[in-house]
Amino acid sequence: MASMPASRACNPIAIVGGGPAGALAAAQLAQAGRKVILFDEKLAWEKPCGGGLTYKALAHWPFLANAPVERNWVTECELISPSGRRVSFPLEQSMAILCRHVLNRLLLDRAREAGAEIIRDRIVRIERGSVGWHLQANHASWQAEYVIIAAGARNSFRKQFSQPFAPEDLMVTAGYYIPGQSRIMQIQFLHDLHGYIWIFPRADHFSAGICGKMHSRSSAEFRRLLEQSLEQLGLDYKGTQFYSHVLPSLRVETLANSAIAGHDWAMIGDAAGFVDPITGEGLYYAMRSAELLIHALLGDQPESYPELLHQDFLPELELAAKMGDRFYTGRWMGDTVLERTIQFTASSSSFRLLMSDMFAGTQGYRDLRWRLYRTLPRMLAESLANSLSLPTTESGVGSESQVELTHAGR
Repeated sequence: MASMPASRACNPIAIVGGGPAGALAAAQLAQAGRKVILFDEKLAWEKPCGGGLTYKALAHWPFLANAPVERNWVTECELISPSGRRVSFPLEQSMAILCRHVLNRLLLDRAREAGAEIIRDRIVRIERGSVGWHLQANHASWQAEYVIIAAGARNSFRKQFSQPFAPEDLMVTAGYYIPGQSRIMQIQFLHDLHGYIWIFPRADHFSAGICGKMHSRSSAEFRRLLEQSLEQLGLDYKGTQFYSHVLPSLRVETLANSAIAGHDWAMIGDAAGFVDPITGEGLYYAMRSAELLIHALLGDQPESYPELLHQDFLPELELAAKMGDRFYTGRWMGDTVLERTIQFTASSSSFRLLMSDMFAGTQGYRDLRWRLYRTLPRMLAESLANSLSLPTTESGVGSESQVELTHAGR
């Protein structure tokens, strides 16, 4: 930085955590000529998530769509309501599904090629020194001018730099990787679950998992719910490896009050809690937060990082946090929000387009209510016409999709 003392100029920027946020930050810093060291004890590793990259993410970072790595393009989505009502619909913009170890390796390779130093080791202690920071790993120690924490929601440094997330701010995820192929992803909602079950088809297997608020159920209960659903769907998980993980799903007050940056340090990605509290989607927000922080650092205005977040996506996450309980437990037009969502998706082409845009990431929460009210008369008219002329469309579409998915999973 222009105002940095000469005694610190030779020290690198340290990034703790080599997931998508940390790796993208390392690549962009190195490309700009900054000295950067990234620390991660696992590097490219798998995690129990869908691994979906939305059209919004692919359009923002085209290299994710064009890189020569294994992926699956999903072109259709099936939704299942708590009552068992099902509907499938085409995605106007395909979603790319990648194994997380493939995505992480791609981003780490880009960081390495840009000139970042990648060290496979665990940072166990970070202390402020007389000049900059002192980082202690299992096998060595380093000095750094600036520290970026990108080590996930439950990293040990949140207590030092901010505050640990409460159970009410966390989401449990658990899953299996099941052999099979398909172009259809599936989302199933259950009664009394603030979350959902997902079946995301990757290149040669399904990522099948469940997510829900940590304080609502035990890990064993989440696993049992997932296994019951997989059996009903005809997907054989027995003999495959079980995974579990924790994601942030922050309340409004936590988003508003948690420190995400300070003097010569900042958090990005899951470490900062940047995950959609409704959907659990975090890849776009992880990478975008890294990009915004690097913009602030390269502009010699690191203090502008929180404001850049507020100008960009933070209001979306705050609104999602406000809407979460209503989406999963509220009522709309005489039925639950979840049941009405599946009903309108089945009966209204206008609503299907809205849902497709939601999955693409191009429909945000801030103007969602306006779009719903603007299109409600058309949605109701389409639903009425559909019920009068095509009484079996809803169940028929869902059944056909299920046949394809079930056969693919065997």
